Amino acid sequence: MKARSPRLHPPADGPVRDGIPEHGRIPRYYAVKVDLLDVISELGQGAVLPTERELSERFEVSRATVRQAVGELVLEGRLSRRQGSGTYVAGPKLVQPLALVSYTEGLRRQGIQPGRNLISLERREAGPSLASELEIDPEDDVIHIERVLLADDERVGLESTYLTAARFPTLMDVFDPTQSLYACLRERLGVVFDGAEERVETVLATPREALLIGTNPALPMLLMHRTSWGPDGIPFERVRSLFRGDRLSFETRLGRVE
Repeated sequence: MKARSPRLHPPADGPVRDGIPEHGRIPRYYAVKVDLLDVISELGQGAVLPTERELSERFEVSRATVRQAVGELVLEGRLSRRQGSGTYVAGPKLVQPLALVSYTEGLRRQGIQPGRNLISLERREAGPSLASELEIDPEDDVIHIERVLLADDERVGLESTYLTAARFPTLMDVFDPTQSLYACLRERLGVVFDGAEERVETVLATPREALLIGTNPALPMLLMHRTSWGPDGIPFERVRSLFRGDRLSFETRLGRVE
């Protein structure tokens, strides 16, 4: 089957990044990528993608062209590669709300089982930068919790949380690292979250982070910084969460500014 020529005026419900410039000339790999979206839709989640050779014959292009198109779809999370097995149609991305809810709550709302693998649970000196954000002295201790985040047993992120130790002297005694930290803070320690400030950016994982998450270091990641505070307005938590860009997206609801 020959690859279809891309429409110069794609329908309104077509790919958002249609990639077709006004002059109508597009790279050949992109034409294949657009047609591969139809193939993915027809195959359905979990199906194996035809081989490079089969796709190059189907679309009458080189295998290098197919490889580039497939590579972009892998980076976007539409496809996933399994070493020694093949390339598969990926499931929909997980959606994490940008709100005062925990990772656990966000996934459970989607019918997904959250999980965590503990890397570190320790007390350590804050240092100047963290102390400034938490409004404590640099010599003061913080509790550092680092965990790999799981979704239905799949590694999707790495979370580092820092809490002021003086404010939570019993946290390390009552906290179960396999469970929700926010649930522990609310239910065991009576913490009230009154507000938070978040910033999201794209980064590449460090070699250590890529190893812990089990991802390619070249894969774009979503990095979220969060600082939370209570009714007194004093910050008590700083979180650095790194998520796989191919498996997770963020969502928020906007209201009218008066």
